[in-house]
Amino acid sequence: MHHEKPAILVLEDGKVFKGFAVGVGEDTDKEAIGEVVFNTAMSGYQEILTDPSYTGQMITFTYPHIGNVGTNSQDIESDKVHATGLIVKDIARNPSNYRSEKSLPQYLKDNNILGISGIDTRELVLHLRTHGSKIGIISTRTNNISDLVDKAKTAPNMEGLDLVPNVTCKKAYDWKEGAWCGLQADGKSYYTSYSDQVLSTRPLVVAIDFGIKYNILRLLTEIGFRVKVVPANTSATEIMSYKPDALFLSNGPGDPAAVTYGIETTKNLLGKLPIFGICLGHQILGIALGAPTFKLKFGHRGGNHPVKNQITGHVEISVQNHGFATKAETIPKDIIVTHLNLNDNTIEGIDAPDLNAFSVQYHPECSPGPSDSQYLFKDFYNRVVNN
Repeated sequence: MHHEKPAILVLEDGKVFKGFAVGVGEDTDKEAIGEVVFNTAMSGYQEILTDPSYTGQMITFTYPHIGNVGTNSQDIESDKVHATGLIVKDIARNPSNYRSEKSLPQYLKDNNILGISGIDTRELVLHLRTHGSKIGIISTRTNNISDLVDKAKTAPNMEGLDLVPNVTCKKAYDWKEGAWCGLQADGKSYYTSYSDQVLSTRPLVVAIDFGIKYNILRLLTEIGFRVKVVPANTSATEIMSYKPDALFLSNGPGDPAAVTYGIETTKNLLGKLPIFGICLGHQILGIALGAPTFKLKFGHRGGNHPVKNQITGHVEISVQNHGFATKAETIPKDIIVTHLNLNDNTIEGIDAPDLNAFSVQYHPECSPGPSDSQYLFKDFYNRVVNN
């Protein structure tokens, strides 16, 4: 028996779904707007919600029951929820997990994020797969569908949108935390912490923060780097003033082609430093090398996408979250395509051996079970120390 507040999800093409509000009190009315995308992962909803790459997007989870292990203050990838909304079939209001600090609905409410539950997410995903990603609006304020369609139609489209300034750090900082070590007796996670003395002997990687995830920074530190994170608009000259041994290009939201300052900096540093890019960083490296991007019909988002390593012949089970991809037909002759997506043959990795720069479209720092791709961090470290 539902006692929740009614809510409505309306897409820009007029498709309507009626459900129940999540993340608002009985006495509050709210609206949320964003590009409606879907994620097929069965776990990791808190990491997904706090991934800065989801800025401007409302996430539909295809797994029918979300929230059963609650939320905590540690399973996060940034300092806040970046998704603009959450769309689920069924949400757990009474989680059961010894690490849980609050329920998912409460977590959304505390982060001022509106969600909708009780809708047929299968129908929604089929609609998005058929017609492509759509701008949508969740509302508890009105049932006036034509007004909501108008609002959705006038919202900014993801193509041409630079969302990096919304998520990048304001000033440079040093990162000192390594990999996850397990749980303490109180159920809290703990991570390796490295002293300045230990870090001072290591090669320095400057990580450009286009919307970087904590676990990328942890793995860079764990593999043997000293890590300095810099804002997305940091110039090549400023980066070189830190006397780095390598450059890392992070993940992030929006249209990579719009991040012109990041592309310019990457162009200026090609050949001067070993470079590794992930997701948006991969797309920026591709553009800097002469291969533009295009928008995928509905993107790749989930925890079990098969990617073939063209060099080893191995298939990796990967975590993905992107709405754009590198145009295969524009790849310069001296660039090697190292990884391919086995679902649609889109490019998932490139290598510019003459410039000591490589990148992957997927997320090797994630481990929803498999950790098939974490070798890439070791590869990067080896390239730097053997440079």
